[in-house]
Amino acid sequence: MQDLFSVDGKNVLVTGGSRGIGLMIARGFVAAGAHVIISSRKAAVCEAVAEELSTLGHCTAIPADLGNDDGARQLAAAVRDRVDRLDVLVNNAGATWGAPLAEYPESAFDKLWAVNVKAVFRLTTELLPVLRTAASADDPARVINIGSVDGIRVPAMEVYAYSATKAALHMLTRTLAHQLVGERITVNAVAPGPFESKMMAFVLDDPDARAAVEAQVPLGRIGRPEDMAGVAIFLASRAGAYLTGAVIPVDGGMTTHG
Repeated sequence: MQDLFSVDGKNVLVTGGSRGIGLMIARGFVAAGAHVIISSRKAAVCEAVAEELSTLGHCTAIPADLGNDDGARQLAAAVRDRVDRLDVLVNNAGATWGAPLAEYPESAFDKLWAVNVKAVFRLTTELLPVLRTAASADDPARVINIGSVDGIRVPAMEVYAYSATKAALHMLTRTLAHQLVGERITVNAVAPGPFESKMMAFVLDDPDARAAVEAQVPLGRIGRPEDMAGVAIFLASRAGAYLTGAVIPVDGGMTTHG
């Protein structure tokens, strides 16, 4: 039981790991003894955050822009050069776009499809060689995709492309899980509710708006860093080794009422 939730010594890649939910997850893995690589688009920020997290344990940075196939391939190549096995891939990097229905641009769908769905597929497939090396019957390699409750329930805000791409990511998770289970690679998704992040800052920084969001959450609060780190560590540890193809809402109960 002592080792049931251990991720000590595991090699972990967290995309979008320099802020928001990605940083919550990366910090949790570093503190738990994993060897973490974070990636994000802004090189200086990515390097600075990796240096900060290194005070807690082992963390390095590989900056990358996952908005196109070349960026995903370059990141995968850099990771393969750095490690001979990858125990955990956390596909967290994502984008959102809000606009009224009549004004919602086609470019939003193009951008969000590229980042929220295509990049996850491309990076996962490009990293299969090092995921396969890490995989075993008792301790599968893990892919953890960060979806959203907005891909499960109709969101209150006008984020049409975001909700559609997150729903697509949930189905991609199930499809990859089915395809890769025979190779001892599990694929699961986490669907967060409201957490402190740049995507949510425009709402949560306003006290009245924040109170309105909290009122929609049955548990009555915004998600905390340990809520997100905890579920990721569970999925990456021996405790989560028998789970694949799941979409886990981490939302304080929001999806319990549609």
